[in-house]
Amino acid sequence: MRAGGLDSQCVALAASAGERFNGSQTMPEKRTIKKARKDKRQGKAPTTQAGEFVHEEIEKVRRGEHGARSPQQAIAIGLSKARRAGVDLPPPRKGRVKASTRGSAKYAYEAGQGKRKPRRRPRVARAVAKALKREPKRSASRQALSRQAHRAASRRTATERSAAARKAVRTKGVRGRKAAARKAARTRARR
Repeated sequence: MRAGGLDSQCVALAASAGERFNGSQTMPEKRTIKKARKDKRQGKAPTTQAGEFVHEEIEKVRRGEHGARSPQQAIAIGLSKARRAGVDLPPPRKGRVKASTRGSAKYAYEAGQGKRKPRRRPRVARAVAKALKREPKRSASRQALSRQAHRAASRRTATERSAAARKAVRTKGVRGRKAAARKAARTRARR
């Protein structure tokens, strides 16, 4: 599953799980940054741009570079990378997530916007990398991500989901729309 169209509520949920594990994460891949920039040029939402980083993180877990305790943690690491890379994705609003999570997201956002110089903490980075290596890889399985997507969608109203779909249609383009329609038809045929 590709996490390309995360909405703000899903972002807030995902951020709550693992923003604090971002200390050790290496630079995002060049092609991920390129894709995010392309999304920005096409006028896509910051959450869609961040989705490229989330996708990269999920692939890393699948390849076994490190693990994640839950799909939300993998998503949160990707969001943190996106913020640090300069994607205009503000931290979740007060009351949505824990204060420590908000603080971490705020730090990453400010670092990405050039308002703050990130501190280098090699010992913490090594400890986090070691901790993530011990986490399971199954949190990035299709099944786990599907469950996460369903849970996130169930928290949104039908109106919100419909509005998100309409917005996606505006930014997808003809070829993208056709591919999405084919995929939807295949999914319906499977049920």
